[in-house]
Amino acid sequence: MRQLIKQNDTLRRLYYRSRLWLPKSEADEGDIIANLTKDCPRTFIEFGFHPVEFNCIRLAQNPEWRGLLVDGSKQQADDARALWPDRIDIVHSFLTLDNIDFIRNQFPQVGVLSIDVDGNDYWFLKALIGLRPSLIIAEYNSTLGHEPITVPYDPAFDRFQKHPRGWYHGASLTALTKLCAEHGYGLAAGSDGSCNAFFTKTGKLNPAEVWKPKKLREQLSGVSHMDQWQSLKDLPYVHV
Repeated sequence: MRQLIKQNDTLRRLYYRSRLWLPKSEADEGDIIANLTKDCPRTFIEFGFHPVEFNCIRLAQNPEWRGLLVDGSKQQADDARALWPDRIDIVHSFLTLDNIDFIRNQFPQVGVLSIDVDGNDYWFLKALIGLRPSLIIAEYNSTLGHEPITVPYDPAFDRFQKHPRGWYHGASLTALTKLCAEHGYGLAAGSDGSCNAFFTKTGKLNPAEVWKPKKLREQLSGVSHMDQWQSLKDLPYVHV
């Protein structure tokens, strides 16, 4: 039955609609975002999303907010269009640094910028941080530890082509914190069960206080964080 629902557009969207007002982001992101967006522009941009599971979903449910959701999966984008009102723009696009300009032109002021693409996350944030959002959300790759490193930019990035378990992607929390600090942002919070980091212009946390290994990765793989790094340590990185 589950496979049938996944394969049938109508059934899949009916299932999503049944969950639409009971959705959850991956961990405690919704509560953190609510606390950090009380006085910011009512606009958000998020790329890397599921139709009823994404960081800014509570904002999307609020009629005062407008948003842009971008994903490289056509099915994800089509399903989201069937569920969300017109004030939420849905774009199907596999993002690269060469086609990202439409994001810069979406809103005069950006309240929240959320990035989770399991690939070129660092490079996209570097390209878009000039939008000066009130809140930046970026997923860090906990397997990369505490060094300020990121994977090199690759416009065709596919984490499963890079590594058989898909663990080689993104950037360390230290790298993201350093990039944000260069533009006047500080680390304000970290999610509990996942690896989302939250940056504001008043954040003051140290990455070592926020970093956590991704629990779900350890649970699903049965491989400890330390052993995950052993399988990645000899791959190429950019120190930032």
